Amino acid sequence: MAVLELKNVTKRFGGLTAVSGVDLKIEENQICSLIGPNGAGKTTVFNLITGVYQLTEGEVLFNDVSISGLQPNRIVEMGMARTYQNIRLFKKMSAIENVMTGFHCRTKAGMLNILYNRKGMLEEDREVRRKSEELLEYLKIADLKDEPSCSLPYGHQRILEIGRALATRPKLLLLDEPAAGMNASEKTELIRTIRGIRTDFGISVLLVEHDMDLIMNISDDITVLNYGARIANGQPEEIRNNEKVIEAYLGRSES
Repeated sequence: MAVLELKNVTKRFGGLTAVSGVDLKIEENQICSLIGPNGAGKTTVFNLITGVYQLTEGEVLFNDVSISGLQPNRIVEMGMARTYQNIRLFKKMSAIENVMTGFHCRTKAGMLNILYNRKGMLEEDREVRRKSEELLEYLKIADLKDEPSCSLPYGHQRILEIGRALATRPKLLLLDEPAAGMNASEKTELIRTIRGIRTDFGISVLLVEHDMDLIMNISDDITVLNYGARIANGQPEEIRNNEKVIEAYLGRSES
């Protein structure tokens, strides 16, 4: 069964068509990538999937249920999480506090519970902290748990944002340029992390990324956009040798 399916997804901003008739499918336990030149519509597609933008035409299905028109918080509750091209951590909060905020959509906290079930809320808070520590341990940044997120090295901030997304307990994780600004060793660790998320948590992954070595190394399936439209879809080797992709994005080597 497809975890995510896009059918004829289209987004217009006034007279500008940013995304045009895009089809995309992600199966369970797949790592899929969405690539294309700057301005091709990749992040717009992410925003359409996660409810930040509303569709002009088409439909988005998540586990065979239409999520078109739903608000982002409802989509998160259904089991979808994302990171952002520009890191959006709570800068003054510690690493563990950032992860704990991700658990909020799975907790029972509410005004009535806070007022009338304080003991239960304190127990739940301790459990959330414990699970947050486990996630940080899994991501190998537990030693930084009490550090303000803004003081973490850039690569660790990227990993922390993934940890916060994992705290929502997603079935599908969307990563928007997760390798941006990382050095070679950090990218190697990122690949290990993404593969581990798929294997250890059974989470499907969709990523937007410009690092073609990473994309070709990690992807089961790749969709290519150009000027908002899908121009190719297939396994890494197919994409590497696709003439349309070479002309639009990968470039030709000079003879």
